[in-house]
Amino acid sequence: MSAKFKQLLSDLNEQLNFINLEMDDSIAKSEKSVEITLKAIGNLKKQFLKDKSISTDTEIDFFKNIKPKFASLYIYHNAIFKIETKMPHGGDRITKKYFNKELKKLKRYFDNNLDFYNYHRTGSSFLDFKYFVRGNHDVKLRLDSFYFEADHNFSTSHDFKIAKILAHDLVQVYIETKILKMGKKEYKEKSQLEPKGKIVWTGSKVALTELFYALHTKGVFNNGAAELKEIASYFEEIFNIDLGQYRRTFLEIRERKSDRTKFLSTLVQELTKRMDETDETF
Repeated sequence: MSAKFKQLLSDLNEQLNFINLEMDDSIAKSEKSVEITLKAIGNLKKQFLKDKSISTDTEIDFFKNIKPKFASLYIYHNAIFKIETKMPHGGDRITKKYFNKELKKLKRYFDNNLDFYNYHRTGSSFLDFKYFVRGNHDVKLRLDSFYFEADHNFSTSHDFKIAKILAHDLVQVYIETKILKMGKKEYKEKSQLEPKGKIVWTGSKVALTELFYALHTKGVFNNGAAELKEIASYFEEIFNIDLGQYRRTFLEIRERKSDRTKFLSTLVQELTKRMDETDETF
């Protein structure tokens, strides 16, 4: 990513973080976020279109890796605005049903675009010349209707799909966090565990998230039947910590460029060192 685009994205994220900290109302917060994100995309467009002669590789990189980062934030905050404004009035049961319906919508988009999801998730590039070069659209590649309404000087057939994938990950985290918070009270009432001593987690939230995801993956709780949200709530309860949007944290862990299991690797190193030092005392 060029320095100018990187700075634009950094400025945008800084503004969005400020809004998140300063505003409490979800609807007003998402509405303001949409406004700021649209302005940033407008600035991005101006900067990109200034350069009249760019290489194909640069064009592919922009529409595959740069523009979607901006567009995904617009799609995400716009989706949250719609979700919050359409929230039904009623108890937790009605609200939870509404949230699950929204999750099913995300699942339908995933199912309808499974081939491209796999292409993106596996880091493939053999069709980039079709997906991320302007003017190379192919109607057989399941195009979103949005493409035909967009400015073709600033869009390709699939940059919007990349943005939607990134945005849907964030929307899923948002909804599942809402559902989890609704279930915390019920979980606490059902929980029979009362720790005799107070043990507080003093490591980072990222490290704890990495740990309980690993334990969930290994299936060491309830013979593998325990759900991730149950394990997260359990860890929050016994370690007196609020993990916040732990699914979003896990997305960030997945995006690490090196040593994606940094905390677990450190645990192995430290335990091995302790064993070696203990062996030397005998």
